[in-house]
Amino acid sequence: MTLKINSKRNLSFNRNQKHIKNTFFILPIALLLVAVFSFATCKYSFKDTSPIPVEVKTFRVNYFENKARYVNPQLGPQLTEKMKQKIIGSTRLRQTNDDNAHYDISGYVSDYNVSTSGISRNNASTNRLSVSFHIIFKNTLDEKKNFEEDISNNFDFPANQSFEQAQTALFSEIVKNTVDGMFNKIFSNW
Repeated sequence: MTLKINSKRNLSFNRNQKHIKNTFFILPIALLLVAVFSFATCKYSFKDTSPIPVEVKTFRVNYFENKARYVNPQLGPQLTEKMKQKIIGSTRLRQTNDDNAHYDISGYVSDYNVSTSGISRNNASTNRLSVSFHIIFKNTLDEKKNFEEDISNNFDFPANQSFEQAQTALFSEIVKNTVDGMFNKIFSNW
């Protein structure tokens, strides 16, 4: 009987020994993996701007007029203010009201109209508000970079919604998309 007890103890001792060996083998591998993955990071980001030349330090945004046939009185002031905020928040440039600003930005709303964009059963199902903005950019340090360009955006809305309702619902999107288009054209060369 004692022989059986000893063999059981040896069996359990051998099992424990194997378990310890496995632990000592797996533990360093696990620690190595933890260390590798702790220090391994993936960094990915989107930049709104391409590098701005070091000598460029100031910008000026002139009041954006509304020269469209239909004038939304809130659009010009909102575009002007949001463009200033976007440049201040996304670049290192300093705002100035001087005529000698390095970047001088002006422009106007050139088109603001509604058209039918979808028809169902001989009735309009979707209308489209089209907004176009003419941007004038002057780089006082490098006149080769000056440009004038039109930026257009379309915003669809249900035909059962009035123009006034659509304008109110889409206003923040109109301002954001137009400002993003201007900003990208100036700072990202898109």
